[in-house]
Amino acid sequence: MKKLILLFCLSAGFIPAFSQNAFTERQLIENIIQLYFDGWATGDTNKVGKAMHASCRLKNYNNGKFTEYSRNHYLSLFKPHERPKNLSTHIVAIDITNNMGSAKVTISTAKDLFTDYFNLMKTDEGWVIADKVSTRTPHKVFDVNTIRPEKETILEGLKRPWSMAFISEEEVLISEKEGNLLRMNLVKKEKTIIRGFPTDLEDSLGGFGDNTGKFEVLTDPGFKNNQFIYLSYAAKTQKGRTTKIIRAILNNDSLQQIKVLFVAEPYTHERVHYGGGMIFGKDGKLYFTIGERLFNEKDEPALPIAQDVEDKRGKIYRINPDGSIPSDNPVFGDKAIPGLFATGIRAAQGLALEAIANKIWFSEHGTHQGDEINILEAGANYGWPMKTTGKYRFETFAPKPIPGNTYTAPLWSWTQTVAPTGLHFYTGNEFAAWNRNLLVGGLSKGSLWRVVIEADTIRSTEELFVNDRVRIRKVTQSPAGKLYMLTDEVNGKLIRVKNGAL
Repeated sequence: MKKLILLFCLSAGFIPAFSQNAFTERQLIENIIQLYFDGWATGDTNKVGKAMHASCRLKNYNNGKFTEYSRNHYLSLFKPHERPKNLSTHIVAIDITNNMGSAKVTISTAKDLFTDYFNLMKTDEGWVIADKVSTRTPHKVFDVNTIRPEKETILEGLKRPWSMAFISEEEVLISEKEGNLLRMNLVKKEKTIIRGFPTDLEDSLGGFGDNTGKFEVLTDPGFKNNQFIYLSYAAKTQKGRTTKIIRAILNNDSLQQIKVLFVAEPYTHERVHYGGGMIFGKDGKLYFTIGERLFNEKDEPALPIAQDVEDKRGKIYRINPDGSIPSDNPVFGDKAIPGLFATGIRAAQGLALEAIANKIWFSEHGTHQGDEINILEAGANYGWPMKTTGKYRFETFAPKPIPGNTYTAPLWSWTQTVAPTGLHFYTGNEFAAWNRNLLVGGLSKGSLWRVVIEADTIRSTEELFVNDRVRIRKVTQSPAGKLYMLTDEVNGKLIRVKNGAL
């Protein structure tokens, strides 16, 4: 019996270590591919060369002609240059077996789409590209002014969907705020309910302003190997409700080995401003938002909730995937909530990673106007409720200044109420002129916004579908780059956004 118990303990301890190791190796491969991308984009032969093994051979077949290059010959073709503004790169897929791996990547320029297949190996110096084959496909030539976004309904009958996460090009997980966690097959138009959701879920009553229910669903960067998914939702006890963050293994169509990562205590009776947005950074850390929970500023304590580092509400957090706290998090003091990354948040929901600059952007709900777009910075205080670009619900609210505090102003705020939700940085060829533009869903104006950014400065915003407005909760792309969005309706829809000009 002792031998059996020992064997079980060793097996149980082996699984997380294996999953963590697979995640680490994937990150190392992504790093070497990004080094190749960076060198290719600027003609930096040091970076490209460092990513490739000395024996690397490169092959191309184009227009009936087969060409093969040695590593040195290939590097001799590069000349230093500035990174093109319309260049985008994308890691499509990675597969790892022991010290060998393969990857499919794309590099999109103004004229062409390059698709490369890498074979990689892990040497004493780390992962390197052992060889590659590539192909080039010219983009269709069209005037960017002829871009014509069109909607195509793929699925409907969803109960106020909140989030979606692709697990393949054909299958996507969708969380319904007032319904279930679903696995949807987009080809067969089939949906399967995921069983095993925590029983402390507080369902939405469906009334105006009621934010209660299921929120974000997010897959782990190493999902293919570990099957981890992350969920945020409104949890309840006799004391009230709050935001809870959990991790689970998706085993077939059920949640197993659920682990609670964060509970935004205290439980209160408000049914608003839970936050619940989540994203993984390139550092492999989990970032998530927790709302302030108050509806009216008159209920603020002397030290406002979002300014109190000992209160879990009104903040953005950064943790490891297992719930532990990274050692390099910013320091807010001995009594600060563990995992705290930024303060002064009212009701942030949308998070998006701008991969090239390696920056996380987030949306913030105001009261009367005051809707914002911000870049997430370690230790930053975004001002609520001390500062706002809108108006307070309680007109005479006047918070007392907090000595020593400095506040980070938003990069952008609308003059009208937009109620921004999910964010996404577009990359792809279908809307080539939109590359690196930020797409923002809106609940109030009920539309899709395109935000043009240059060097962390918002140059312009464009509201799309102005003649066909509907509340938009989420915007994202499939693994193949197709653009999708979710509508926040009783009869919610998954919509594909297509370019009708092509």
